[in-house]
Amino acid sequence: MSTTAYGIKNCDTIKKMKKWLEAENIEYTFHDYRVDGLDRAQLETFETALGWEAMLNKRGTTYRQLTDEQKNSLNRDNALALMLEQPAMIKRPLLVHNDAYYLGFKPAQYQEIFHQQ
Repeated sequence: MSTTAYGIKNCDTIKKMKKWLEAENIEYTFHDYRVDGLDRAQLETFETALGWEAMLNKRGTTYRQLTDEQKNSLNRDNALALMLEQPAMIKRPLLVHNDAYYLGFKPAQYQEIFHQQ
């Protein structure tokens, strides 16, 4: 089993997810977009699995700072370019567990993901 969580370390949701995984003794790798980077190929893999609309963090400051024109003209290509340039625009955490992709953190969802055996 392999588990990698992607995000930004100072994000509150990331902190909650890490705390939950550690309490459940689940081994994982954490990939911080700002420290470890993000490339276009990796972003496109995520987008293929999840869809760019689902990945776009519309609640974050970075998205809210876009102009109305930018928000209204979003499409796959410019959304991916923005996410690549500003990874804070990617919904967090993005979890890859056994080649399946998940967005966000809710304890009940993680309970299902990790304890379904």
